[in-house]
Amino acid sequence: MKIIIIGPAHPYRGGLATFNECIAQQYQKEGEEVRIETFTLQYPSFLFPGKTQYTTDPAPQGVEIVRTINTVNPFNWIKVGKRLRKENADLVLLRYWMPFMAPCMGTIGRIIRKNKKTKVVGLVDNIIPHEKRIGDSILSNYYVKGMDAFVVLSDAVKEELRQFDKEKPCLVLPHPTYDHYGKLLSKQEAAQLLGLDASAQYILFFGFIRDYKGLDILMRAYADERMADRNIQLVVAGEFYNNADKYHALEKELGLTGKIHWFSDYIPNEEVTRFFSLADLVVQPYKTATQSGISQMAYHFEKPMVVTEVGGLPEIVPHGKVGYVVPIDPQAVADAIVDFYDHHTAADFIPYIKEEKKKYTWEKFCERTKEMVNI
Repeated sequence: MKIIIIGPAHPYRGGLATFNECIAQQYQKEGEEVRIETFTLQYPSFLFPGKTQYTTDPAPQGVEIVRTINTVNPFNWIKVGKRLRKENADLVLLRYWMPFMAPCMGTIGRIIRKNKKTKVVGLVDNIIPHEKRIGDSILSNYYVKGMDAFVVLSDAVKEELRQFDKEKPCLVLPHPTYDHYGKLLSKQEAAQLLGLDASAQYILFFGFIRDYKGLDILMRAYADERMADRNIQLVVAGEFYNNADKYHALEKELGLTGKIHWFSDYIPNEEVTRFFSLADLVVQPYKTATQSGISQMAYHFEKPMVVTEVGGLPEIVPHGKVGYVVPIDPQAVADAIVDFYDHHTAADFIPYIKEEKKKYTWEKFCERTKEMVNI
C-alpha cells in the first residue's frame, strides 16, 4: 500500500510531528510504502506563540520526510495537489488541528480526490479550536468538504465533526501511547538531573502552557492549605504559549513564590523521562480538551493521572483505576491530589495502567486506519 501523510514532521517540533513520525514508522514495519510531506513554511512567525517552530532533536531514522508545502501560498497548494494526484497513492492522511490550516489542507485534498483512486482521509485532532476566532467554522467546513472520510482521536471530536458533516465515514481511534521517550529512571536519578530533592513528593504539569490547559486551576489547587502540611511540590515543565507574567503574578498572589519549580523551556525528547520519572502524579487541569498526548506519555511511564471531565479525557482515564476524573474546579483538583497521597500509592494504580495502555498501540491505530481505503 502507498501511504502519504501530510502534516508536521521533522524539523518541526511538538506532539503532532512526533505522532506523524510514529505512524510512518509503524507503516514501514508493516511493509507499506510511506512518506511524510511536511512544510517549507508551517506558520508565519507572527502567528507562532512559542520561541521556535523547530526541534533540535535528530530526525527519526528511516522515515522519508520531504518539505514541500507552504501554508500561505495558494499556488503551492495547487502544485502539490496536482503532483500528489498523479501519484495515485492508496491513502493520503491530511492532518488537521486548527482552522488556519483549512485553506491549504482542504485545497490539496480536493485536488488529490480528482484522481478517483486515492482515499483522502482527514486525521483530525480538533475541528473546533480551544481558542476560538471569527471565521473558524467557515474554515473548518471548507476542510471537511475536501475529505472522503475522517479518523478522529475521541468521541468528543466526532460529535463536533458531525456539526459540519453527518454522512462521511468517521472512525474514532484513541491517541496511541508514545513509546520513544526511553525508560523510566529511578526517582533519585531524575531528581539529581533536575537539581531537586529526591525525598519530596512531586506532582507534574507538563506541556505547552496555554490558557485552556488550566495551569491557573492547578496553582489554586496547590495553594490549598492541606498541601502545606505535606512535602508535595509542583513541577511545571513546558514553554509558555501565553503571557508568563500572569502566572507569576498569580504565584505571588497565592503565596507560592519559591514553591513551584519552573522549567519554562521546550523540553527535548531526551529530557522528557526525567520529569515523568520524578513525578508521583501527572495533573491535566484542562478547561477544554479533545484528547491529550500528555495522557499517553503518562501511560508510557505508568504514572497515575488527575484530569478534568472535559472532552475526550474521561474516555482515556478511567476514574478510580488509572487516576481521577474531576470537575473543572481547584477544590476538586486539590481533593484528588490529597486523596492520592493520603490513601494510595502509585502501586495501587499501576496494574490498571498496564492493562489499559494495551488498548493504545501504534499497531492497532495503523491497522484500523488502513481499513479506511476500503470504505
